[in-house]
Amino acid sequence: MAEESWHQARLIPTSGINGADEQERRATSALLAVMSSVREFGRVLTQPLGAPAGPLETYIEVPFQLGERRLYPDGLLRARRGQKEWTALVEVKTGVNELNAEQLEAYLDIAREQDFDAVVTISNEIPAVAGMHPTKVDKRKLKRVALHHWSWSMVLAEAVLQKEHRGVADPDQAWILGELIRYLEHPRSGALQFDDMGPSWVTTREAVASGTLRAGDKCAPEVAARFDALLRYVSLQLGRKLGDDVTPALTRKELADPASRSQSLVQSMCISGTLQGAINIPNAVGPLVVTADLRAGVVTCQVDIAAPRDGRATTRVNWLLRQLRHAPDTTRLEAFVMHARGAGTAELLRAVREQPNLLIEDPKKELRSFRVALGSPLGSKRGRGRGSFIDSIENAISTFYGDVVQDLRAWTATPPRLREAPAQPEERPSLTSTALSSQDGAELEAVAQTPAVEAEPEPAPVETEISSAAATPVSVTSSANGWPGQVSTSD
Repeated sequence: MAEESWHQARLIPTSGINGADEQERRATSALLAVMSSVREFGRVLTQPLGAPAGPLETYIEVPFQLGERRLYPDGLLRARRGQKEWTALVEVKTGVNELNAEQLEAYLDIAREQDFDAVVTISNEIPAVAGMHPTKVDKRKLKRVALHHWSWSMVLAEAVLQKEHRGVADPDQAWILGELIRYLEHPRSGALQFDDMGPSWVTTREAVASGTLRAGDKCAPEVAARFDALLRYVSLQLGRKLGDDVTPALTRKELADPASRSQSLVQSMCISGTLQGAINIPNAVGPLVVTADLRAGVVTCQVDIAAPRDGRATTRVNWLLRQLRHAPDTTRLEAFVMHARGAGTAELLRAVREQPNLLIEDPKKELRSFRVALGSPLGSKRGRGRGSFIDSIENAISTFYGDVVQDLRAWTATPPRLREAPAQPEERPSLTSTALSSQDGAELEAVAQTPAVEAEPEPAPVETEISSAAATPVSVTSSANGWPGQVSTSD
């Protein structure tokens, strides 16, 4: 048998998984064991939950008594440092299994009785807003115990970021973390990708296309939540590639009240047939805005960039064109002027490259900003694959960032340069002050800018030949008034 068909031994094998229970048990044990072994990875997951920076202890299937029932949470986390101790119960779901509200409430009761700090859930469910739990539970049970959620996509993204970009100090621990990444990326692990827009997708899409969708329809909020979950998933995937934290861009109001965000998306679908969101990419010129037009079947990605503050309008347009040398010709550019509202002047990049003046409506008006946008076909299928809504959104964001956003740099003004002091001649100082002044350079510059006046040539001396006759003595007589009188010569 050829060696190419041999299977390499793995620390966490995917073979031998029989059923959902075995899949769930193996994923829980693998994750918790790596969290306690690789200190950096365990810390990056538990620090946001309030755990201290001490050694992390992990356990699986710890039995607890709740009334007459004996319950077995999937896992337990404990971190100690000094006098501080933090403990959390863990509930895990894999595949398409969803969290159960009754089971979570029972674990919250156990945590309260045992004086634990939190309950952590892990599943393939991605909440629409960070910090929001996908399962609704009785809020009265959250007074003393916190409820947190990790999606398997988030866990995998943090593992890749830690190993490939942030780094692990110990090489053996880095290898262990790599084995966990290999396991979670395998289809049989149960850590699924975002691959479904939900059962209400087809109904909502058809209602939007026909213009019959109403704000009170029950299917619309579910699609809005799935769209926000898709943006969070795409942000995690893009962050894995970039090695940095990419997050959805939400306003303070939307973070404080997630229901307002859902209502805004539903209203947008009813009025214009669009779903819109944005993601924040570290050090990018601005948020990357994504607009999915369900009626036109087009997804548009765009970013706004401020124009330079100096130079003519043509100079500012050329500044943008130099940064878009790798962008597709179908990229749309829009220019906005100062103190103006509404749409600006828009043209395709292929035309602006030949005639930059196409973006300049009035040369006297100062350009304020540019908008760079790129459209692509929008899929309509509910799941994954060719022609799917999920893949078209993910591909559009990845392409737009790679072709446009990563090459854009914000304009910065040139810093002023110091004026060089003029060289002083070596001569005896006069009575006036010879100390340097800030006005000395200005005077010299003014003199240097004054045009030079050519001096008139002095008349050449006139040589007079004196003849022998001219050498005769001359006598001058004065008149009565004292002025020179008659001139006489003697023979």
